[in-house]
Amino acid sequence: MNIKPLAFRMRPRTIEEIIGQEHLVSEGKIINRMVKAKQLSSMILYGPPGIGKTSIASAIAGSTRFAFRNLNAVTNNKKDMEIVAAEAKMSGKVILLLDEVHRLDKGKQDFLLPYLENGMITLIGATTSNPYHAINPAIRSRCQIFELKPLSIENIKEALLRATQDKERGLGEKNVQVTDEALTHFATASNGDVRSSLNALELAVLSTEPNSDDIIFIDLAAAEECMQRKSLTHDKDGDAHYDVLSGFQKSIRGSDVNAALHYLGRLIEAGDLQSISRRLLVIAYEDIGLASPQAGARTLAAIEAAERVGFPEGRIPLANAVIELCLSPKSNSAIMAIDSALADIRKGSSGEVPDHLKDAHYQGAKELGRGIDYKYPHDYEGGWVKQQYLPNKIKNKVYYHPKKTGKFEQALSVIYSNLQK
Repeated sequence: MNIKPLAFRMRPRTIEEIIGQEHLVSEGKIINRMVKAKQLSSMILYGPPGIGKTSIASAIAGSTRFAFRNLNAVTNNKKDMEIVAAEAKMSGKVILLLDEVHRLDKGKQDFLLPYLENGMITLIGATTSNPYHAINPAIRSRCQIFELKPLSIENIKEALLRATQDKERGLGEKNVQVTDEALTHFATASNGDVRSSLNALELAVLSTEPNSDDIIFIDLAAAEECMQRKSLTHDKDGDAHYDVLSGFQKSIRGSDVNAALHYLGRLIEAGDLQSISRRLLVIAYEDIGLASPQAGARTLAAIEAAERVGFPEGRIPLANAVIELCLSPKSNSAIMAIDSALADIRKGSSGEVPDHLKDAHYQGAKELGRGIDYKYPHDYEGGWVKQQYLPNKIKNKVYYHPKKTGKFEQALSVIYSNLQK
């Protein structure tokens, strides 16, 4: 007989059985209200693996008593969707959980859209990818988007205890005792993935002989054998990747050496030298900038050294660069200046180049008034002469506002101030 895994058997049957995600399913929250009113709208659930996307979908179906079907956007074809649509026509409503919804191709999408419009199919799309980045706007615009939060250690321990006590679907018939240390290890080593924790618990129970009192005793040693390593949540193609990179840059910007090294370690562990290199160079010019202009050149040298030697030795020059960038004075004056200039250009605040600055290196330019009255700075003492450079429309616009957080930019600030007089 084919016995389904414990994690599958313990999926909640109603929203009251869902563990965690209180911001969506607890009393008075949006999904709870939709279920109670039986007014479901299509939705996209996104978050890390193993935190309850499929569970919430099946619990919604169980709470509303609507027919529930589960397909995968990659492995199931259009014919499978036609079967679901035919059932929806007969019953009036089907809840379709579509895993990997961000992989939905155009043919399947075009087939589904009319059924989402008329309400015959309520789509619950599940994805680990940020839907605002990964999901086609035609689908996204027809769905509510809900982010699922990682489960806490206490949430996962609650799910494990429930499984050991449930006689109908869980392990309650087996007289299982699990120490608190073992429960904590299952919960922490899974890195928030309740499915992984439940599967490890089941493996521990099935592989442990009962003692003389007919008790299956699971201690920390058994738990460690069944879940030997804490997994690193870092998918180079997923949302977690961008979250780690964001934490990395913001920690350097905030001058927190220890946090920056932590995120660097996570990126190194994922073997992602390309993203590390790109982000460090961006940081050197975006966040340190003119406060310490040599930081950019030294960062590039560290990156080239890391690329030359590879991992694991490459971690050393990278760590040097991260520590220097953290402790360098910070200035974002350059990025703020260019973004301010670009903003004017994009909203049409440009204007013509002044005639005296226009190209005069062609026959007839003088007759057109090009280049006349241009003052050549090198002909003047100090190599500078006052004249208008910006177009008339924005001639008094100021984009650059110096910071005074580093000696180099302080010196630039003095020169800049003198030029404005």
